[in-house]
Amino acid sequence: MHFAVWAPAASAVSLLLSESVLEMRQGDGGWWELSVAEAGHGTSYAFSVEGSEPMPDPRSAWQPDGVHGFSRVFDSSRFEWTDAGWRGRDVRGAVFYELHVGTFTAEGTLEAAAGHLDYLVALGVEVVSLMPVAAFPGRHGWGYDGVDLYAVHEPYGGPGALQRFVDRCHEVGLAVCLDVVYNHLGPSGNYLDAFGPYFTSKHTTPWGPAVNLDDAGCVEVRRWICDNALRWFGEFHVDALRLDAVHALADESPQHLLAQLSLETATLSASLGRPLGLVAESDLNDPRMVEPVSSGGLGMTAQWSDDFHHALHTLLTGEQAGYYVDFGDPGVFAKTLTQVFLHDGSYSTFRGQDWGRPVDPERHGGWEFLAYTSNHDQVGNRALGDRPALTPGQLAIGAALVLTSPYTPMLFMGEEWGASTPWRYFTDHSEASLAEAVRVGRRREFAAYGWDAEEIPDPQDPATWRSSVLDWTELDEPPHRELLRWYRDLLALRARSEDLRNDRLSSVDVTYADSWLVVRRGALRVVVNLDPGEAVVPVDGVPAYQVMAFGDCAVITEGVRLAGYGVAIFAG
Repeated sequence: MHFAVWAPAASAVSLLLSESVLEMRQGDGGWWELSVAEAGHGTSYAFSVEGSEPMPDPRSAWQPDGVHGFSRVFDSSRFEWTDAGWRGRDVRGAVFYELHVGTFTAEGTLEAAAGHLDYLVALGVEVVSLMPVAAFPGRHGWGYDGVDLYAVHEPYGGPGALQRFVDRCHEVGLAVCLDVVYNHLGPSGNYLDAFGPYFTSKHTTPWGPAVNLDDAGCVEVRRWICDNALRWFGEFHVDALRLDAVHALADESPQHLLAQLSLETATLSASLGRPLGLVAESDLNDPRMVEPVSSGGLGMTAQWSDDFHHALHTLLTGEQAGYYVDFGDPGVFAKTLTQVFLHDGSYSTFRGQDWGRPVDPERHGGWEFLAYTSNHDQVGNRALGDRPALTPGQLAIGAALVLTSPYTPMLFMGEEWGASTPWRYFTDHSEASLAEAVRVGRRREFAAYGWDAEEIPDPQDPATWRSSVLDWTELDEPPHRELLRWYRDLLALRARSEDLRNDRLSSVDVTYADSWLVVRRGALRVVVNLDPGEAVVPVDGVPAYQVMAFGDCAVITEGVRLAGYGVAIFAG
């Protein structure tokens, strides 16, 4: 077994194996190396820099004893894959389903999650989007404070479990998108500073010094990130990566990290003979994100569209606090349904400045942008982690507008049956001072918006995590059963309709008033009553027949009569 670690400023680095302390040899470029013939899969090891306490490998693939414990050698080639016939999937236009392994099932493991894959296939899902699985402190957490980015969280089952999960997904025809976090690391178990300049004070971020992408030593740091991404594709057969908050990647290099990663991913894709996707979460509202590197873009396959979410959320809930302030009326929603961004160079009240750039409908297709009624952020970052307090009819409206949109749709676990369980912010830090800082910070944040601090769930309380676990017994109970049927029917319609598989933004036409919407997609029309009482929605020349409806619906001379919060789809 060959061990190597990058520590460019160190005068000595030791390899710790069981009771042995072995001095490593200094090689080129700041790397330290040593081969140990008897070491192999399952061998525990750690590094010591200039006599420091044992530290995990920055590229550790396996942390069975947590983020502060020894690393363990993981030989990924030992797994016998059965997906040789899997040709991959272009994730643009595919149906995403975002899930958190630790709360998707009561067991909170990848193995248990795999037990629900047939359900997802029957629902109409095409891509399972896993929230981060990189090793993070404690047992329970969101995963965005990961520190061993090459390892798989042991309570989820470790790296072997991820290989088995992906293999099983491919067996039933599902692609896998893995959420990765390169913009920051968590505060607990982060030993990178002891090895080299992984961070720089040249830029600051909400989490402190930025990951070093453009300062001295950045070449190896960028390599650490890109090698990580390519490893998920190659050794774990993952189909796409969701890149967290790429707007926080501070990089003034001649070639942005995302462009570098895009080009390297394209090369690997050609070598593997299957498509590989990069899906960015970006707050920039800039279509350059999904434009080719060859024409000055950053080369992402697709990006999340929060403006669409905000417009739909406020349309249904009436909430307009915080970043929802500029949203809320049907005209705003119509713009995000046909032009992607509300803020495309216009003034953003929340940000206090002009924001974004327009999307060129001749250059960009809708599938380059993800649309959703909710996601982990938009639920979990609410004060109580509550899902939108909507009627079944309003939930059905939201589903219809997402799943008949020209965008790549994404569901957040449980939304398809109107899950009653919240999804809260939870942590499991062992350090008392860090635990208290998280608890106090969370309460202070929401107290500023008028919340009673005592109402805010304690992230460290195990009950906060337990309350977020999906209750799968709800599926067969009303009104969950009816909503689930509506989602299944919508996804089936989307799969068979050429009109709904057309991602040209110019293919969408919206008419609206304060209390109703009519969306035209080719021969299909989606008719929505946004009012709690029965209403007549004027529809010119109603098409020949009703495809499906949620709530009572009738065609009359004046248009379509819909029950309160009713929605119907017609075809002609």
